[in-house]
This record gives sequence, C-alpha cells and structure tokens, in this order.
Amino acid sequence: MPGGSMSADNELSAVLSRRNEINDALDSGVAVKPRFVKASIYTEFTEFTRKEIKDFQDKFNMYNVSCSGYISLEELKVMMEGLGAPQTHLGLKAMIKEADEDGDGAISFREFLEILRCARAGELDNSSGLAQLATLSEIEVDEVGVGAAKTFFEAKIAEVRKGNKFEDEIKEEQEDKRRKEEEKKERQQAFKERANLFRGAD
Repeated sequence: MPGGSMSADNELSAVLSRRNEINDALDSGVAVKPRFVKASIYTEFTEFTRKEIKDFQDKFNMYNVSCSGYISLEELKVMMEGLGAPQTHLGLKAMIKEADEDGDGAISFREFLEILRCARAGELDNSSGLAQLATLSEIEVDEVGVGAAKTFFEAKIAEVRKGNKFEDEIKEEQEDKRRKEEEKKERQQAFKERANLFRGAD
C-alpha cells in the first residue's frame, strides 16, 4: 500500500535522524538529552485525583506571580519565606537543581508535581528544602483565595527587591567613599611631588 510505505519511510527517516543526532552529540562530547513524549499530566500522575491536580495548579500559580509557567529562583525564595522555611541562596539553587529535570533553571508545574509525588511516597529527606516545599500540598488555597495570595506574594517580591535596592545603595556609597579616598591620596601624592620639584629648584 503506497500510504503505508510512505509512513514507514517517514518513520525510518525519523529514526535515522535521531541516530545521527545522538552520534553528533557523542562525537562532540555533549550529553544526549532524552526525547520525552508529552503525556497528559492527569495520565502521568495517576496517584493524584483530577481535583488534587487542579488544586496543586492553583497553589503553583499562587507563587508564579510572573505567570511564566515556571517558578524562578526569586519566586522560590518568596515561596519558601511564605512557608516559614527561608533558604539561603545556595540552598535555593540546590533545590532547583534537584527538581529541575530539563535543566532550564526553573521549576515547571510537571516538576512541581514530581516533588509532591516523591513527598507522598516518602522519598524526600524531611529536612530538605524540597520536603518543606511539598508541605504546599497541605495548604488550602480556598482559605485565603488565589487573588489574595497572589497579592501577598507580589508584595513579598517587591519587599525582596526593595531590600536588594537598599543593599545596592550601600555598596554604591561604599564605592563612592573608596573612590574619594583614592582621589585624595592621588592629590596628596601629586602635591608632594610638586613640593619636591620646588625644593630641587632651590
């Protein structure tokens, strides 16, 4: 059948193309990324009911104030502070590294569900940041409402940025002070050199 032959040709072409892609990656010493078949969240995470997944999505969106679909490092910082479990910058980076399966430097909703799945299966160290993050599954969004929560976390991010701005201003003042000290030393040195020239002329 001509149609079947064409389909087989396309399939063979795709397999050969993938094989070439793997060979090229191996030749250049680059890690070969697995090709994922996009599955429905509901069929992939069968241990959760559809209602639970929708609730988790609401909780995820609460913290994803940028609406990017990914929890960034800054949003994770605010999230952990909101949970009463603030983390150091290195701690936050370690959390993202552990949860980030596709290496994009952020936590997607699918990766977020994977954290909750591991927590439910008892596969997370209770003292780890990810285990604390998983406690989100116990927070009822309905108690505060998504809108109120979103406003709260936007305010928290603004507060963090304000703190960063304050730190930047202090650094700028210190830099300005150091610059003035150097200029003062240079002027004194130049004055001494001129004074020595006058003395030499005498």
